[in-house]
Amino acid sequence: MRRPVPAPAPEADIDAVDQQLLTLLQTNGRASYAELARQVGLSAPAVHERVGKLESAGVITGYTAVVDPAAVGLGVTALIGIIDSDEVDDVGMLEAMSDLPQVQDCWRTAGTEGYVLKVRVTDIPALEDTINALNRVRGVSRTRTTVVLSTKWEGRHGRSE
Repeated sequence: MRRPVPAPAPEADIDAVDQQLLTLLQTNGRASYAELARQVGLSAPAVHERVGKLESAGVITGYTAVVDPAAVGLGVTALIGIIDSDEVDDVGMLEAMSDLPQVQDCWRTAGTEGYVLKVRVTDIPALEDTINALNRVRGVSRTRTTVVLSTKWEGRHGRSE
Protein backbone atom coordinates (compact mmCIF):
# COMPACT_ATOMS: atom_id res chain seq x y z
CA MET A 1 0.00 0.00 0.00
CA ARG A 2 1.48 3.31 -1.07
CA ARG A 3 1.30 6.12 1.45
CA PRO A 4 1.07 9.65 0.06
CA VAL A 5 3.88 12.05 0.83
CA PRO A 6 2.20 14.97 2.63
CA ALA A 7 2.74 18.49 1.36
CA PRO A 8 4.09 20.98 3.87
CA ALA A 9 1.34 22.79 5.76
CA PRO A 10 1.04 26.51 5.08
CA GLU A 11 1.70 28.72 8.06
CA ALA A 12 -1.49 29.43 9.97
CA ASP A 13 -2.32 32.11 12.51
CA ILE A 14 -2.31 30.23 15.79
CA ASP A 15 -3.29 32.07 18.92
CA ALA A 16 -2.94 30.94 22.52
CA VAL A 17 -6.33 29.16 22.53
CA ASP A 18 -5.49 27.28 19.33
CA GLN A 19 -2.16 26.26 20.86
CA GLN A 20 -3.95 25.05 23.98
CA LEU A 21 -6.39 23.04 21.83
CA LEU A 22 -3.49 21.49 19.91
CA THR A 23 -1.79 20.48 23.15
CA LEU A 24 -5.00 18.96 24.50
CA LEU A 25 -5.67 17.07 21.26
CA GLN A 26 -2.10 15.74 21.16
CA THR A 27 -2.64 14.40 24.66
CA ASN A 28 -6.09 12.98 23.91
CA GLY A 29 -7.26 13.05 20.31
CA ARG A 30 -10.57 11.53 21.38
CA ALA A 31 -11.54 14.38 23.69
CA SER A 32 -15.05 15.69 22.98
CA TYR A 33 -15.65 19.25 21.92
CA ALA A 34 -17.49 19.76 25.23
CA GLU A 35 -14.45 18.56 27.20
CA LEU A 36 -12.07 20.72 25.14
CA ALA A 37 -14.41 23.69 25.55
CA ARG A 38 -14.46 23.26 29.32
CA GLN A 39 -10.66 23.25 29.43
CA VAL A 40 -10.12 26.31 27.22
CA GLY A 41 -13.10 28.36 28.42
CA LEU A 42 -15.08 28.48 25.17
CA SER A 43 -18.36 26.98 23.99
CA ALA A 44 -18.36 23.58 22.30
CA PRO A 45 -19.50 25.11 18.95
CA ALA A 46 -16.64 27.64 19.12
CA VAL A 47 -14.14 24.82 19.76
CA HIS A 48 -15.65 22.78 16.92
CA GLU A 49 -15.17 25.75 14.58
CA ARG A 50 -11.57 26.33 15.71
CA VAL A 51 -10.63 22.66 15.35
CA GLY A 52 -12.24 22.61 11.89
CA LYS A 53 -10.16 25.64 10.85
CA LEU A 54 -6.98 23.98 12.17
CA GLU A 55 -7.83 20.87 10.13
CA SER A 56 -8.62 22.89 6.98
CA ALA A 57 -5.37 24.84 7.31
CA GLY A 58 -3.40 21.59 7.49
CA VAL A 59 -2.22 22.23 11.05
CA ILE A 60 -4.04 19.12 12.28
CA THR A 61 -3.24 16.46 9.72
CA GLY A 62 -5.06 13.50 11.25
CA TYR A 63 -6.01 11.45 14.26
CA THR A 64 -4.61 8.05 15.08
CA ALA A 65 -4.65 5.23 17.56
CA VAL A 66 -1.35 4.54 19.32
CA VAL A 67 -0.71 0.80 19.10
CA ASP A 68 1.88 -1.22 21.01
CA PRO A 69 4.06 -2.61 18.17
CA ALA A 70 4.97 -5.77 20.10
CA ALA A 71 1.27 -6.52 20.65
CA VAL A 72 0.82 -6.76 16.87
CA GLY A 73 3.96 -8.80 16.28
CA LEU A 74 6.39 -6.00 15.43
CA GLY A 75 9.03 -6.69 18.05
CA VAL A 76 12.03 -5.13 16.27
CA THR A 77 12.43 -1.39 15.70
CA ALA A 78 15.38 0.07 13.81
CA LEU A 79 16.52 3.42 12.48
CA ILE A 80 17.98 3.15 9.01
CA GLY A 81 20.05 5.95 7.54
CA ILE A 82 20.00 6.19 3.75
CA ILE A 83 23.20 7.38 2.14
CA ASP A 84 22.43 8.78 -1.31
CA SER A 85 24.37 7.85 -4.43
CA ASP A 86 25.38 10.34 -7.12
CA GLU A 87 22.34 9.34 -9.19
CA VAL A 88 19.83 10.10 -6.46
CA ASP A 89 16.21 10.55 -7.56
CA ASP A 90 14.37 11.93 -4.54
CA VAL A 91 10.90 11.33 -5.99
CA GLY A 92 11.67 7.75 -6.97
CA MET A 93 13.36 7.08 -3.63
CA LEU A 94 10.42 8.48 -1.67
CA GLU A 95 7.97 6.38 -3.66
CA ALA A 96 10.05 3.22 -3.18
CA MET A 97 10.48 3.84 0.55
CA SER A 98 6.79 4.63 1.05
CA ASP A 99 5.86 1.39 -0.72
CA LEU A 100 7.56 -0.60 2.08
CA PRO A 101 4.96 -1.12 4.83
CA GLN A 102 7.78 -1.66 7.36
CA VAL A 103 8.77 2.01 7.03
CA GLN A 104 6.76 3.95 9.59
CA ASP A 105 8.52 7.32 9.51
CA CYS A 106 10.85 9.08 7.09
CA TRP A 107 12.91 12.18 7.78
CA ARG A 108 15.02 14.18 5.28
CA THR A 109 18.25 14.99 7.11
CA ALA A 110 21.42 17.02 6.73
CA GLY A 111 24.78 15.30 6.92
CA THR A 112 26.07 11.99 5.61
CA GLU A 113 22.64 10.38 5.56
CA GLY A 114 20.06 11.98 3.29
CA TYR A 115 17.14 10.23 4.96
CA VAL A 116 16.54 8.44 8.24
CA LEU A 117 13.75 5.86 8.40
CA LYS A 118 12.05 4.27 11.38
CA VAL A 119 11.13 0.70 10.53
CA ARG A 120 9.22 -1.89 12.53
CA VAL A 121 9.44 -5.58 11.67
CA THR A 122 8.70 -8.96 13.22
CA ASP A 123 12.26 -10.17 13.68
CA ILE A 124 15.90 -9.77 12.61
CA PRO A 125 15.50 -11.76 9.34
CA ALA A 126 12.67 -9.40 8.40
CA LEU A 127 14.94 -6.44 9.20
CA GLU A 128 17.61 -7.93 6.95
CA ASP A 129 15.04 -8.28 4.14
CA THR A 130 14.02 -4.64 4.60
CA ILE A 131 17.64 -3.44 4.49
CA ASN A 132 18.23 -5.50 1.34
CA ALA A 133 15.11 -4.02 -0.27
CA LEU A 134 16.26 -0.48 0.58
CA ASN A 135 19.74 -1.14 -0.82
CA ARG A 136 18.14 -2.12 -4.17
CA VAL A 137 16.37 1.26 -4.49
CA ARG A 138 17.85 3.42 -7.26
CA GLY A 139 19.75 6.29 -5.66
CA VAL A 140 20.64 4.45 -2.44
CA SER A 141 24.39 4.05 -2.14
CA ARG A 142 24.27 2.24 1.19
CA THR A 143 22.44 2.13 4.49
CA ARG A 144 23.45 2.44 8.11
CA THR A 145 21.23 0.65 10.64
CA THR A 146 20.78 1.16 14.37
CA VAL A 147 18.68 -1.46 16.14
CA VAL A 148 16.56 -0.11 18.99
CA LEU A 149 17.12 -2.15 22.16
CA SER A 150 14.24 -0.62 24.11
CA THR A 151 11.90 2.34 23.85
CA LYS A 152 11.72 4.60 26.87
CA TRP A 153 9.01 6.72 25.23
CA GLU A 154 7.75 7.87 21.87
CA GLY A 155 5.90 11.07 21.18
CA ARG A 156 6.32 14.45 22.72
CA HIS A 157 8.27 14.47 25.97
CA GLY A 158 7.30 10.93 26.84
CA ARG A 159 3.66 11.67 27.58
CA SER A 160 1.68 8.48 27.72
CA GLU A 161 -1.07 8.40 25.14
